[in-house]
Amino acid sequence: MKKQRIKAVALTTVLSAGALLVGTAHADKTLDAIMQVGQAKTTAGVQSQKKIDKLAEETSDLLQKYKTVNKEIDGLRVYNSQLEKQLASQLKVLEDLNTSIDQVTVIERQIQPLILRMLEGLEQFVNLDVPFHMEERLKRVETLRDNQDRADISVAEKFRQVLEAYNIEAEYGRKIDTYVDTLEVGGQERQVNILAVGRIALMYQTTDTKLSGAWDQRQRAWVELDAGAYRAAILKGIRIAKKQASIDVMELPILAPEAAQ
Repeated sequence: MKKQRIKAVALTTVLSAGALLVGTAHADKTLDAIMQVGQAKTTAGVQSQKKIDKLAEETSDLLQKYKTVNKEIDGLRVYNSQLEKQLASQLKVLEDLNTSIDQVTVIERQIQPLILRMLEGLEQFVNLDVPFHMEERLKRVETLRDNQDRADISVAEKFRQVLEAYNIEAEYGRKIDTYVDTLEVGGQERQVNILAVGRIALMYQTTDTKLSGAWDQRQRAWVELDAGAYRAAILKGIRIAKKQASIDVMELPILAPEAAQ
């Protein structure tokens, strides 16, 4: 009987030990599984964090780009606004130009007859004026007349040329001038020095200074002067005109002004 009990106890112990070994092995497997799951979660967490960090960095970059683009857009808005103002101004200028172009034909029709009248007046003035540089002055008028028929010269340029001729004529009256010319003196052609003091006096003196004369506008002719009275004065005036002497007082034959008709 005792032997059977001892066997039963021994069998129970063996069974308990086996169960314990089996439980321990199962516990180890469970722990390993838990550790693996934890490691997997940790790895997954690290990867997720990396993704989060990357997304955060990308978001920050996108935000910076967004701000930059917004600044560019604001700048473009200001620029476009300025361009719109400039465009409006240019459109106004174009409108004014179109209006001016529409009036050009009318203006040209008015200016061309004015130019011709000015040329007629200029030619008449030169022919009636004191006869200095006559060939040069009449040639200028002739050239201006020829230019009126040229299609390659604009009306504005023709008008400018006529105004320039008027300015040249006006300048003659403000300076003292001398040049060499050929006149009939004493019944024969003589080379003389012409002295023009504005338009108030026009004189000649032969190159040997022996004979002198002056233009009489009333008679429209040259008259001989007393050589002793005006010889030195005319010679002095010629030297002043050539800048060979300083400006000084000169006693010259000047006709008294006529009463206005």
